[in-house]
Amino acid sequence: MQRIFIRSLLVLLMASPALAQDIRYVRDTLYVQLRTEAGEGAGTVLSSLPSGTVLTVNGTTANGEWTEVVTGNNTRGWIASRFLMEEQPASMKVEAATTQAEQLTLENAELSVELEKLRTLLGDLPLEDDGGEGALEALMSEMAHLRQISGKSLELDADNRRLVEEVENLRAQGDMLTAENQRLQDNLASDAFINGALAVLLGVVITLVVPRLWPRRRRNDGWA
Repeated sequence: MQRIFIRSLLVLLMASPALAQDIRYVRDTLYVQLRTEAGEGAGTVLSSLPSGTVLTVNGTTANGEWTEVVTGNNTRGWIASRFLMEEQPASMKVEAATTQAEQLTLENAELSVELEKLRTLLGDLPLEDDGGEGALEALMSEMAHLRQISGKSLELDADNRRLVEEVENLRAQGDMLTAENQRLQDNLASDAFINGALAVLLGVVITLVVPRLWPRRRRNDGWA
């Protein structure tokens, strides 16, 4: 018994330093210098770019160690090629995955609320001795009734649209008939004017021409 106690005490003494250690992590955020010229210490530093910054490649040096890039605000400079990668850094992927997980968690919570509402609805329905089948039938009947009402609403909406189209067609036909009637009236007025003018012209012709067609009578001279 004493040996077991001593061994346990030794284990605790050996583990206590490990438990008391101060654990830290290296930050994954990296800042890279954007320089005016290629090379370590060459030129001046334009800015420090954090990891995940999107850059447009404009060219590289002959040895490929430095790359000329353009930032989103059109700042042109040189950056060491070893700091560039074609894919997004892991930190950005983890952040996107975390955001997606939070969104899925929120959606699951909303679905849980809806499920609880459905369970409450099923609990409020009258149950029969068949182990809940009566509640399911009542729910299905209610859903069928709602579907029927929705179907009637859709039919009424379709009928309303059809009537509106028919009214528009009749209105267009009425406008067309009105325009045709106006055109016929204009034609009749024009024909009446022409006929009147022809009648007047015919009267003038008769007045001027007919007397010339009859020979003039010679006057009886009273002198022998």
